[in-house]
Amino acid sequence: MFSADYVQGTILPAPNFNPVMDAQMIGGALQGFDCNKDMLIDILTQRCNAQRIMIAEAYQGMYSKNLIEDLKENLSGHFKEVMVGLMYPPPSFDAHELWHAMKGAGTDENCLIDILASRTNGEIFQMKEAYYLQYNSDLQQDICSETSGHFRDTLMNLVQGTREEGYTNPPMAAQDAMVLWEACQQKTGEHKTMLQMILCNKSYQQLWMVFQEFQNISGQDIVDAINECYDGYFRELLVAIVLCVRDKPSYFAYRLYSAIHDLGFHNKTIIRILIARSEIDLMNIRRRYKERYGKSLFHDIKNFASGHYEKALLAICAGDVEDY
Repeated sequence: MFSADYVQGTILPAPNFNPVMDAQMIGGALQGFDCNKDMLIDILTQRCNAQRIMIAEAYQGMYSKNLIEDLKENLSGHFKEVMVGLMYPPPSFDAHELWHAMKGAGTDENCLIDILASRTNGEIFQMKEAYYLQYNSDLQQDICSETSGHFRDTLMNLVQGTREEGYTNPPMAAQDAMVLWEACQQKTGEHKTMLQMILCNKSYQQLWMVFQEFQNISGQDIVDAINECYDGYFRELLVAIVLCVRDKPSYFAYRLYSAIHDLGFHNKTIIRILIARSEIDLMNIRRRYKERYGKSLFHDIKNFASGHYEKALLAICAGDVEDY
């Protein structure tokens, strides 16, 4: 039932790690007229997040300066976004992305969808805490004020982080499937609420069964049914939840592909996914990407990005699927 892939990131802890030496090298790379960007890539993309945080601590001790601030000051463009993004602990990075998705001109709904549809209860809890610490603001309240309608209700449900974990109730699956099917027929406010309640609160294992039952009842795949019945960001969010339940690496492969091809290289999305998944399942995402689209992620990034920005993305991507 579940994909047999082991969870695999592309960035692993570096052996023989010496944070003081790394901090010194980075200090040297940031000094002087022309910043040594290759050195920054070599160090920061080849250390895991916990090690990068130790480098930042050593850097602070050595230079009495904040490494994130120094990177922001010395770098520019998308390359800066990658290097700075790598320095945040994962919950802080999610919080940072959500804040910027809501606080700029207009809201980046796709960022909210990507993050909230895919994170576990534990990740959501840590992200809310980081959000409050970083911005002195409540994530739930911000989502409430920046979004609207059933899209908002569904995000509000997800951000509670109350999904059942590991719990299954086979007899209930057919009932839930029936509710989903009716929600696709009737489309009343009440039905939409029940639809999102099931998708946001049932365990992944339970939802696998519900989707199977849905297919049996309706003769239709749940994603096709949602696409037919609903529209806008509400629809996109529901589909994202279903795709994440089925196979998160496939969902992110699809999001990367559309960010590279449909949107004329949507840099923010690509940077966010590569950094956020680099220690979780980026290896699996790469594999899915190649299986589904014929070209490797490495190949597509190489074709669209350039300069040190391209080098940094490729270093996180860590080699080509053809390599194994």
